[in-house]
Amino acid sequence: MQLSAITLDCADPLALADFYHRATGLPLHPRNHAEFAGVVRAEGGLLIGFQRVDGYRAPNWPAQDVPQQLHLDFDVDDLGAAEARLLALGAVRPEQQPDPERFLVLTDPAGHPFCLSSRVATVATGSVATGSVTAAP
Repeated sequence: MQLSAITLDCADPLALADFYHRATGLPLHPRNHAEFAGVVRAEGGLLIGFQRVDGYRAPNWPAQDVPQQLHLDFDVDDLGAAEARLLALGAVRPEQQPDPERFLVLTDPAGHPFCLSSRVATVATGSVATGSVTAAP
């Protein structure tokens, strides 16, 4: 068994695919459309998909009135530079930051939280930031 895709609900799949395309540099899936869009790691690689849901309600992290369900983690070389670039692309930095010295929590334009961890810190500690706790890989 091999994981082939992670799909997030949203109101506008094309806009969210464009955000993650610009954020990660991953290419847009060639068959994107208004109901489903995505970015893909490489030929036959992992797809991050975005599906349109009528009445979509964005997560309200860290509150749980609309739970986050899942979040993505990204390793970056420079936390400050990555944060500035992502904010310029439309990400939002929530006021609540569990451990800003180790990782930052941002939300994408559809409200999904995701974490940025320093690649150096992640390699040095062998840990993965999870937004509220740190888990060993």
